[in-house]
Parts: sequence; structure tokens; C-alpha cells
Amino acid sequence: MTIRYGCFFSYAHGQHAYMREFRNALVDALRCYLEPHLDTEAELFIDSEQLGGGDDLDQKIARAMCESVCMIMIYTPKYEAHAYTRREFAAMQMIEAERRTWYPLPSHLIIPVIMTRHPIGLPPQVSEPGFYVDFSRYTLATGDLKTNPDYLPDIDKIVQRIVAHYHYLKYCIPPGHECGRFVLPPVPPEWRPMPPPHFPR
Repeated sequence: MTIRYGCFFSYAHGQHAYMREFRNALVDALRCYLEPHLDTEAELFIDSEQLGGGDDLDQKIARAMCESVCMIMIYTPKYEAHAYTRREFAAMQMIEAERRTWYPLPSHLIIPVIMTRHPIGLPPQVSEPGFYVDFSRYTLATGDLKTNPDYLPDIDKIVQRIVAHYHYLKYCIPPGHECGRFVLPPVPPEWRPMPPPHFPR
């Protein structure tokens, strides 16, 4: 196994400016501040940039996740509603369970970034591990995250978590470990029960 990416980016695709601009601003900031810490690895794996039309999607995603140090999930209600993003989340949980046998994990591999909150609260998959960064105050008027002092402390927290795992992982990969064998799990169930018919009032 070779580390190829500092972080796998897991997010629900959006068609309009709000979701697109938030993702791009976060990507730009993380690339900027991760670069000094990595050797030859790419800072991020982003499916829209690195997958072609003829690719075997499941195979390429599974391999990229295995070759990534951590995973950023951009949480929105749309994220938990989509089967494929829940599947990516479950896949990284599998990778974390395996790596826990390789080295003492300094933190979870999944780093939730809250873009938009669900009206009845965050799902336990996000809230219960105990660490997430809340960027739900972001608007299209916010501008560049990498130079915005309101967001820089949280960006630094994300970077430091990735870097800590990176330095452990570099020296703890078992000989002969092959990412080509990793496959995505089945689609997991929905994260919360369906709302009652009267919701929302």
C-alpha cells in the first residue's frame, strides 16, 4: 500500500452555487495548509476531479479511500439522504477499524465538517464521536476560507488531525498490504427513522 492522498473528500453533489462554492473554498483552504506537511502525496482526492466517465466507480472510490490518510465529510441533510455517501462513510469506518490494529489512532479517521444542519439535529454518526467543525454560518458572502480569521482555527484543527495520522500511517503500514483488495460495503440503512407524517408543521 502507498499513501497517495492526504484526505478523501466525501460529499453530496450539488447543482447550485452554495454547495459548489463551499466545497471549492474548503478544498482550496485544505490544499493550501496541508501542502507543507506532505511529501509527494496529493493533498486531497475529489471524485469530480479524478474520476473519468469510463471508470469503474466503486473500484476507483474504494482504492482512493484505502490510499487516503483520512476522510473529510461535508455534512448536509443531503449527505445522509444519499445511499452512496452513507456507503463511503461506512467504508471509512471499516478502514479505521483495520488501522486501529496497526497503530494507536490519535483520533477518528472521519472528520465531519458541518455545512448545513438538519432541522432536527445532527445524526449520531456525526455527533457521537465527539469531534466536528461547524461551518454552518458560511454564506456566499463569506469569501475565501483560507484567509478568513473566523474559520482559520477550525481549518488548522482539521489539518493537524490529518497530519498526525499521516505520520503514524507512513511507518505502520503492514508489508504486503494491498488496497486493490478493498471493496466498498453494501449500502447501509438510513441514519434515522423516517419523520412522522406531520413533520414539519
